[in-house]
Amino acid sequence: MNNSVSNTARLIGAGLRALLVLTVICGVIYPLVVTGVAQAAFHDKANGSEVTSHGKVVGSSLIGQRYDKGTDKAGNPVPDLKFFQPRPSAGLGSNKTNGVNTQYDLQVSGASNLGASNTDLVKAVKERKKWVATTYGVPESKVPADAVTSSGSGLDPDISPEYARLQAARVARENHLPAGKVEQLVKDHTDGRTLGFLGEPRVNVLELNIALKDLAQSRG
Repeated sequence: MNNSVSNTARLIGAGLRALLVLTVICGVIYPLVVTGVAQAAFHDKANGSEVTSHGKVVGSSLIGQRYDKGTDKAGNPVPDLKFFQPRPSAGLGSNKTNGVNTQYDLQVSGASNLGASNTDLVKAVKERKKWVATTYGVPESKVPADAVTSSGSGLDPDISPEYARLQAARVARENHLPAGKVEQLVKDHTDGRTLGFLGEPRVNVLELNIALKDLAQSRG
């Protein structure tokens, strides 16, 4: 009986010691080491790839955002055409009555999962194409695909150089800037394919709009 109690006590003690040691190693030391390495070697990425403007964090280079000047009577956002507009956000959303996130809501990331023949998707694409063509004064045949479709995540921060160039003239006019200056901004903020062959050329909308705002302010 005494041996049984002694063995049980020893096993419990060993288990508690193991729990304590593993808690310290896995719950304290390991997270601190990983955090330290991340902050030292990958500070920007570890903190969410934050983008700053004049010392203030204004967003992330990895997540898109809208540029609106309010809403209409129906509660729909009204794009502020003084800024370059992102591609549509039409991923899944958790707090929308229709289950669709159209405003870069960060609660849920995902695609709409609508097929190419889905009538709702076809209608939305046609409406968006007409709006882009009318707003920026181009034929519908010149509207690029990313101007009328969302990304797989619904949070894409980039647009194609074609869509950025399409917007340049209207953005320049809205900001009373020379069109050539705005077009040069687009060129300066166009990134090529990763490693020269992966993906497509792209323009980060947030970074482009920051440069645009700085240019407008510098010209008074």
